[in-house]
Amino acid sequence: MSNREFLPVRSDVVFRLFFADERNVESLIGFLKSVLKLPEDDYNEIEIADPHLLREFDGDKLAIIDVKLKTKSKKIVHIEIQLKVTSELKNRIVLYDSKLIAEQIGSGDEYDVIKKVISIVVTDEPLIPSSLRYHHRFTFYDAEAGVELSDIIEIHTLELEKLPEGADGTELYDWAKFIAADTEEELNMIAERNPQVAQAVVRLRELSADERARDLYERREKARRDQSSRERWAHQQGEKENSLTIATRLLKRGRPIHEIIEDTGLTREEVENLNNGK
Repeated sequence: MSNREFLPVRSDVVFRLFFADERNVESLIGFLKSVLKLPEDDYNEIEIADPHLLREFDGDKLAIIDVKLKTKSKKIVHIEIQLKVTSELKNRIVLYDSKLIAEQIGSGDEYDVIKKVISIVVTDEPLIPSSLRYHHRFTFYDAEAGVELSDIIEIHTLELEKLPEGADGTELYDWAKFIAADTEEELNMIAERNPQVAQAVVRLRELSADERARDLYERREKARRDQSSRERWAHQQGEKENSLTIATRLLKRGRPIHEIIEDTGLTREEVENLNNGK
């Protein structure tokens, strides 16, 4: 298999197809155990919610495809992968977890019916730039007093870009490298040192040979490229409008055309058209 024949797990489509597949539940549990510190008994019954969530992608808005599940004790675990980190991502994570809490309780229920909500957010770009650690766990915590109010909401972040080159001896590192792998060689290296991830690599090869999975991935990538192209075009148009506005102002101040061209990056024709009122 060549470097790019396998489907990359860091793609949100492939991530969902792989980890939300009941046939890969052992890999899912292995990944969960590497991130979370739950009682061993919690992993004995993993219920993957809404296994038919994956949709066709024509005309979609690139919404995040996630994995939701419940443990034996009914804890809710939400896993998502986000290639691009946006300014609102942190607030959206908190809002989404709050909704998962709120939807558990009805008007006549007691608060003790609420089960813990855990989010695992995997990002391809830095989410916590102030820290060099690739894994963080957040709860309601008083940092000054060193006291935790509650862990009813627990948010884990896994930043792939911060992974060190060399293995750090943890199961989490191996699973993170599995998700982040760009080449067949990387996958083989992880498989050689971690039997559980080796099984996941076998299953990934099987998934990569599935025509429907590959078609979904390729369509998703096309949609992503088209979206990036639209955003890039809009940005360029905004820059052009800004340059035209500046050039118009400079013309009114009597600046020479050759200086305006140099300052704005506009062509001579564009500046002369502005000067002539076209």
